[in-house]
Amino acid sequence: MQPIDALICPRWIVRVEPKVHAEEGLALAINGGRILEVLPVAEAERRFAPAARHDRPNHVLMPGLVNAHCHAPMTLMRGLADDMPLEQWLRERIWPAESRWMGPELVADGTRLAVAEMLAGGITCFSDMYFYPDVVGEVAAEAGMRAVLGMIALDLPTAWAADADEYLRKGLELHDRLRSEPLLTAAFAPHAPYTVKDATLNRIRLLADELEVPIHMHVHETAAEVAEAVALTGRRPLRRLEALGLVTPALIGVHATQLEPAEIDMLANAGASVVHCPRSNLKLASGMCPVAALQKAGVNVALGTDGAASNNRLDLWAEMQTAALVGKFVASDATAVAATEALAMATINGARALNLADEIGSLVRGKAADVICVDLSGVEHQPLLDPLSELVYAASRHDVTDVWVAGEHLITRREAVRLDLPAITAAAGRWGQRLRGTTE
Repeated sequence: MQPIDALICPRWIVRVEPKVHAEEGLALAINGGRILEVLPVAEAERRFAPAARHDRPNHVLMPGLVNAHCHAPMTLMRGLADDMPLEQWLRERIWPAESRWMGPELVADGTRLAVAEMLAGGITCFSDMYFYPDVVGEVAAEAGMRAVLGMIALDLPTAWAADADEYLRKGLELHDRLRSEPLLTAAFAPHAPYTVKDATLNRIRLLADELEVPIHMHVHETAAEVAEAVALTGRRPLRRLEALGLVTPALIGVHATQLEPAEIDMLANAGASVVHCPRSNLKLASGMCPVAALQKAGVNVALGTDGAASNNRLDLWAEMQTAALVGKFVASDATAVAATEALAMATINGARALNLADEIGSLVRGKAADVICVDLSGVEHQPLLDPLSELVYAASRHDVTDVWVAGEHLITRREAVRLDLPAITAAAGRWGQRLRGTTE
């Protein structure tokens, strides 16, 4: 018998690839941080001698969730600016708080809080866009979590950088340092078309092509943003990005609530990805991404939580359910954004957008063992007629019992292994006192 690190034996396995469906009677073998095999339990018991065996008879085993758009440090701003439209939210609450408090301490404590919340809810990878991405990376690595760090760029001074040259220099330095970090990668993160000039975007396009990294950017988030761009430049933002050569397979367009049919075709033809953040868009009344139309055109659509300052929770189960329900409403079609599609959006589609599909997002031999167990034994899940439907329409983050990243068991029976939760909570409380003073 072959010694291996772990064998997980759930009731159902959802591999996601080659298709999204639930299978019974299978086990997952993990060795060296990677998926060794998905095979019948009886065969696994004959072939392998696991150092640890995890029987989960009431659970679904599936890929870890991929949060394709997040502002992790802003978790400390949860509840700071509720019930406001985006422009007021930014100018009256978020920007003043950042101007006063932005620095490595806020970023570290906010990211620890975000990581604790995300891991407990089955998110094993997040793509972040915020200042001090080096600090975000340090915290993610300390927790054992996978992250894509945004090399943020603006043509505005902040505590992180004075100008575009400094943003890009610091971003490239970070990218180079990550070569030795197995769980961390980088993406260019120009904030939005309205905060980044053509010259900076041209430099980012050339660098992204050279380094073969994604470009993660807010695009067409609100109707006001699009109207202002047309008034100033005569072009909608996506047309400007197209003229700059940025609408390519590397583009990750976040929000995309304002899309014309020709723009959907443009994204599809380019092989670009869109990240849908439905709950944040609903709360800020920003509009809604036309998910069904994008999917029909062949655009890869992933899911993101956005930041807790505009969503209040880093919960991809809530995003999955909202995406499926609102997607049907927007399309006037009850078959739109089916449960299988929503689950793919939260797993393999996010991995594809982040250029990580060869590593995560599905339970395929050789991929990293980023996997989670979801308990469906609760009364709220009975009778259990369809586990896939249950995962999307009824399950919650509180049903996640176990989380592995690269084979490391980070959450075991709902208990965090690496995280000091009392210290994280205490730090968040101290920041709450400071941030409340910003609005008084």
